[in-house]
Amino acid sequence: MSAPSTEQVHEEADGRDAAGLLDVVVQALGGQRREGQARMARAVADAVRDERHLLVQAGTGTGKSMAYLVPAVAHAVREGSRVVVTTATLALQAQVVERDLPRLARALTPELGREPTWELLKGRANYVCRNKLDGGFPVEEAALFEAPAGDTGAGGGDAGRLGREVVRLREWAASTTTGDRDELDPGVSERAWRQVAVSARECLGSQRCPVAAECFSERVRARAREVDVVVTNHAMTAIDALEGSGQLLPEHDVLVADEAHELADRVTAVATAELSAAVLAAAARRLRRSAGIVSEALEDAAAALEAALEDAPPGRLEDWPAPLAAAVTAARDAARTALSDLKTAAEGAGKEEDAEARGARHLARAAVQEVFTVAERLAEGSEHDVAWVTAGAPGGSRAPSLHVAPLSVAGLLRERVFTDRTVVATSATLTLGGSFEPVAGAFGLRAGRRDVVPWTGLDVGSPFDYARQGILYVARHLPPPGRSGVADAVLDELAALLDAAGGRTLGLFSSRRAAEEAAAGVRERTGRTVLCQGEDRLPRLVRRFSDEPATSLFGTLSLWQGVDVPGAGCQLVVIDRIPFPRPDDPLMSARARAVDSAGGNGFLTVSAAHAAVRLAQGAGRLVRASGDRGVVAVLDPRLATARYGGFLRESLPAFWPTASPEVAREALRRLDAAAAAPGG
Repeated sequence: MSAPSTEQVHEEADGRDAAGLLDVVVQALGGQRREGQARMARAVADAVRDERHLLVQAGTGTGKSMAYLVPAVAHAVREGSRVVVTTATLALQAQVVERDLPRLARALTPELGREPTWELLKGRANYVCRNKLDGGFPVEEAALFEAPAGDTGAGGGDAGRLGREVVRLREWAASTTTGDRDELDPGVSERAWRQVAVSARECLGSQRCPVAAECFSERVRARAREVDVVVTNHAMTAIDALEGSGQLLPEHDVLVADEAHELADRVTAVATAELSAAVLAAAARRLRRSAGIVSEALEDAAAALEAALEDAPPGRLEDWPAPLAAAVTAARDAARTALSDLKTAAEGAGKEEDAEARGARHLARAAVQEVFTVAERLAEGSEHDVAWVTAGAPGGSRAPSLHVAPLSVAGLLRERVFTDRTVVATSATLTLGGSFEPVAGAFGLRAGRRDVVPWTGLDVGSPFDYARQGILYVARHLPPPGRSGVADAVLDELAALLDAAGGRTLGLFSSRRAAEEAAAGVRERTGRTVLCQGEDRLPRLVRRFSDEPATSLFGTLSLWQGVDVPGAGCQLVVIDRIPFPRPDDPLMSARARAVDSAGGNGFLTVSAAHAAVRLAQGAGRLVRASGDRGVVAVLDPRLATARYGGFLRESLPAFWPTASPEVAREALRRLDAAAAAPGG
């Protein structure tokens, strides 16, 4: 046998080092070594060393945040470089910053020779704007900065409440050291917060702001350029990618994307724009009030767009109605002229102009620039974009509007995210149908190109024994879901399952209407307590569901990913139907057609892939700890009978399968009895 090469020796040493450092952290935390976690840590260390992208699926309970943080932090400290960690949810972001990194730093400081450092980076709108507080921007509701005379608290109407909130905000802003909205307790309304904060497009920027040296947001950005680890969210990562690397995030050589199954969708959301008559009218008002410029052309364009949208059929725009195309062109031209007028006004302003006037003109420019950018994008009609009309809501609560989104963000991700840095993308649901290829394609890493970006896929499994801890029950005897509401047979089945479980049920539904119908139907049939999303603030509903075992909770998309209730409080997860995108979704249908045109299978690549991720996330709500037991019940027979059912089932945890309602109900009765027993 030949001796190992020097490179092999270094690889083995790096892997042992990562696993060894992880052992130090786990021991310091009083935990136990998990093989999947150690495998992931070694793989992350190898990927960083080899500058090779890593897609790693790590099931619930693996401890994946420590598995990537330990090697990433060690790399940053030893190499004097920087790592960015991006997440999809605030909950995970808070966990990494407030729990994981502090504990890791305490454990690894002796091993690394110094204490690792980190910073949480948020968007500008999350921080108080000192310039706005100092009068650098006009206040549209100036009278609201003081509570009405004699108003001591209760009453006073909306204006009084808003005034009190703003007064409290200004008092808090005078004492806070961070200016971070999340540190304000209790919080305030969005309307009140807008009185003391600005969006990224409204911000004057560090070069022009008179109080940039005192800016809370700029201070955070400055600290982020000096630390080892920067923690942010997918939206910030997307904006940085769209605007060009380095605009928001500091220079870094490693990016860790946790909850990476959400990354492409978040980039798509940031790259999606909207144009409506209300947006144009608001820009015209801002132009008139803040800069003294009357743009009849912009006002006329707003009226023309409103009329054209009222007549335009909702859905994707392939053959544009002439009035709608003309209105968009008029909006673009009017906005271009207004921007020119603003530039002339700025050049003519004397040095004696006060800060509020300069700030007002900047706000007007930001509003008009947004109109111009979106209208120009729509008018140009790139083949890489999809445009569509969204219908107004009944009663006029929402007016019709135009939208435009990229047909694909794979190229953008490939060029702006997966170039010039090593990316570790991880999630509990990163494979679809047992393969990494679908998500790799969404990231622009698909094989078959000449300039293939090297990447490795790794599934480290889960410490949970899903086949022993859970049952996947597919109710194949039920009728396929229709469009006329929840069928009585489905309500009967749901009620029987929930009754057998003694409550303890999380119901995941495809729409708010379905959740409400199901909640009402189950209450009527069982008399049990069923909470429904929308009846109270979601955190309060989830807390009550967790604290009261006999209570059930029904809801929609935010519950599919945002609920973590280990133990006997959740022993039945019900999914009403396979969560395919809506057939009339213009962006999804356009993407599916593009895949079909390229010779692929648009349904599997787009619709089934979307459903597989949502199903896996929803089913993952059941087993959150090693002692959890229960049933995932899918009330859509297509999961068992359709040709694509195997692909979807392959994306789910490996629960023990059954199609027998009696088996599912009997298992739930036993679990309910065990949980209700003393010491259960």
